[in-house]
Amino acid sequence: MSPIRQAARVEARLEPFRWAWAEENAGQIAENWARRSARASSIFDGRVLMVAGFEAEGDLVRARFFETSYSRLIAHVDFGFPDTTVANGFAMGALRSRDGAYLLGLMAAHTANAGRLYFPAGTPDLSDVRPDGQVDLASSILREIEEETGLGADVCRLEPGWTIVRHGGRLAFLRGVSLALDAEEALARITRHLDAQDEPELAAIHLLRSVEEIDEARMPSFLPVYLRWVLGEAASAQR
Repeated sequence: MSPIRQAARVEARLEPFRWAWAEENAGQIAENWARRSARASSIFDGRVLMVAGFEAEGDLVRARFFETSYSRLIAHVDFGFPDTTVANGFAMGALRSRDGAYLLGLMAAHTANAGRLYFPAGTPDLSDVRPDGQVDLASSILREIEEETGLGADVCRLEPGWTIVRHGGRLAFLRGVSLALDAEEALARITRHLDAQDEPELAAIHLLRSVEEIDEARMPSFLPVYLRWVLGEAASAQR
């Protein structure tokens, strides 16, 4: 089965869920958090959302999120995703410049994912939940892009549709984001934004235009899968 699914719509909701694995492994989770905190003192054990259910029906994908602590989530990641009933689910904007380059951020040394290359993204939290229980993944994408890069609604346009990549214990809800800037313009603007911060989340921006430029060693496992697919689609469209 392909790890990639396309959907016209994603419906995400916050629902009650008892995470038995986390309760049974509370001691190991606490020890892991202590080690993490010693290496990166700026990380915070806030409330975040994970996925407990995921179904597809035609061009619609439904995802059931639940509330948990960041220390539980990061332990699940660090331990290799031992509980297959849940997933580290998040929304991510695939930033693409007007002249066709993808923009990836290099995570800064003080972050939990130091040295890794990502599109701007963040773990959903309670601020992404509407009063009716819907988890607003699209707004999460735009917020994270602006926070990390300084690029706002004046230059960012969400493209229609979603690409969902399930790889290991990660469930990435990716959506194309077109920039009204060429790559070098975007790079200069983001660099000014990073330079103005005391402790930016990103250390640098990397431009990627081809499959040959994919750096698997510095990317989470789902990202090369997505990039090969989307670059292949673009190449096919040009033939």
